[in-house]
Amino acid sequence: MQIVILGAGQAATSMAARLRARGHDGPITVVGAEPVAPYQRPPLSKAYLLGQMGLDRLLLRGADWWAEQRIDLRLSERALSIDRAARTVTTDRGQIPYDALALTLGATPRRLPAAMGGNLPGTHTIRNLEDVQAMAPDLQPGRKLIVIGGGYIGLEGAAVARKMGLDVTLLESAPRILGRVAAAETADLIRDLHLAHGVRIREGVRIRRVTGTDHATGIELADGQHLPADLILTGIGVTPDTGIAEAAGLIVENGIVTDQFGTTSDPAIWAAGDCASFPGPVAHLRLESVGNAIDMAETVADNILGARKPYQAKPWFWSDQFDAKLQIAGLSTGYDHVVTRAAEGAHAGSVWYYNGDSLIAVDALNDARAYMIGKRLIEAGKSPDPALIPATPDLKALL
Repeated sequence: MQIVILGAGQAATSMAARLRARGHDGPITVVGAEPVAPYQRPPLSKAYLLGQMGLDRLLLRGADWWAEQRIDLRLSERALSIDRAARTVTTDRGQIPYDALALTLGATPRRLPAAMGGNLPGTHTIRNLEDVQAMAPDLQPGRKLIVIGGGYIGLEGAAVARKMGLDVTLLESAPRILGRVAAAETADLIRDLHLAHGVRIREGVRIRRVTGTDHATGIELADGQHLPADLILTGIGVTPDTGIAEAAGLIVENGIVTDQFGTTSDPAIWAAGDCASFPGPVAHLRLESVGNAIDMAETVADNILGARKPYQAKPWFWSDQFDAKLQIAGLSTGYDHVVTRAAEGAHAGSVWYYNGDSLIAVDALNDARAYMIGKRLIEAGKSPDPALIPATPDLKALL
């Protein structure tokens, strides 16, 4: 069986490794548009940008590994179309036949529209190595950076830039930061952290356009106010990369739709990672995380080889900002109330999300114990009385 994987990131690497570990001895081809071998993305906007990690440490596998595993890693090659009837992929270098095709295409960062100046030089996004290498020379101490977007991408970018000595202002159009992904209590912890490090945060502001002609010079707000800047970082979310799947006639709804096994609407084509929408407890989910990329890719690899094993996500996430670590277990979607618990130290504590009597998620800032206990409780399906969360001296007793 000839297996082709489109996309060369974390999910593709995990899938290819799993296929070999599970005994697949046939051809495996991994096609990636970038010129470098698959690498870790989370450190790009943190350790790599700060110069604390080189490219060699970013790589998920060394060059020798791909050769030893007899995996045909094809870099700087862009997939153009899928012929489902002929079972071939056309790339900018030719055609590749497949018996099973896996789509691990990831996601693309959203930009401001070109009409708003979103394509001006000096406006940046952070998603891949090329983005970071383009932005790094502009990150000079004393320069003014405006970050658009108060989600995790924007906040992480603001933290790194501030650590590098830039003057940082973060703009969020919603009433508060982290409005779509976290409770107000978590947002309060993160806001206080950033303010303590000198980041200016303006919430509930609307952007009219990026100013400048040949290079970004600032942001004009909807009220006419102009905020000068030397560079702009846009962190307003990502869009799953589904173009080639849509063109091939696969079902796409906020990602490439799969069943519980990772199969798309074509039984010979599979999907995993950021681009995939899979069945959750209530509705289809699309998760943007390293954990999901690894776990779903490995499950799909098993199922390509005939396992018929349903994928059951165990969501976990993290975000490093300044010297703080936010760890998240579960999914807070659908919560109706939260309970908070204090922790020792500055900018520390946890937020526990409940839907009725059910514990569904935990946000823990600088509180690894709360994260670990919360994660174990959620995965075990246990929901302590909310009143016990702040009152129990040792959280381990809740297990």
